Amino acid sequence: MMVIRRMVDRQRSYTAIFLPGEEPRIFPTTEHEHARILQIYKQDRLHQDIVNDFSEFDLSVKKPDPTR
Repeated sequence: MMVIRRMVDRQRSYTAIFLPGEEPRIFPTTEHEHARILQIYKQDRLHQDIVNDFSEFDLSVKKPDPTR
């Protein structure tokens, strides 16, 4: 599983890419560059047999509003 994180210090912003069994890759990026990286690599929906935010947090299923 690939993990992409935004890291910010007082001087600069970075994108960090983590892959299992490899050294982290951390490089300076702008907000726009980081957003483009996420656009390329981020899962956009629930896919069978793939663990992502949609499967972990059940984001693809609309649940009824309990306040109504």
